[in-house]
Amino acid sequence: MVYQYHEPSRKKVSGGTGGRKRKARDRKLAHIGGGFTATKVSGKEDRYPKRGRGGNIKVKARHTGFVNVLMDGKTKRAKILSVIESHNPQYARQNIITKGAVLNTDAGKVRVTNRVGQDGVVNGILVK
Repeated sequence: MVYQYHEPSRKKVSGGTGGRKRKARDRKLAHIGGGFTATKVSGKEDRYPKRGRGGNIKVKARHTGFVNVLMDGKTKRAKILSVIESHNPQYARQNIITKGAVLNTDAGKVRVTNRVGQDGVVNGILVK
């Protein structure tokens, strides 16, 4: 698994030289982000708890079949049929749900507005 460190850029801003800044600190385990939870469209609902810093609990979703759709100021639960488009074409083919993905549901086309892998639920708005 490839981990990504969340640290600031080492490229200089001022001067326009494109030079590099000296490293302020070493990499730390606390700076590593969590792994990607590829939430897939499925008939079964599958969630699991994940402990974060300070004992915080996040509920992550592995599989989901429903989306909470905001229509006319009211929320309705709709069944997900497939992923139509995503920022990564491979995700759309594999039916992996990410933020900003467009889903085909029984209520129509829905754009996902939350980070599904981190929230454990799928929320979206109807696309006209």
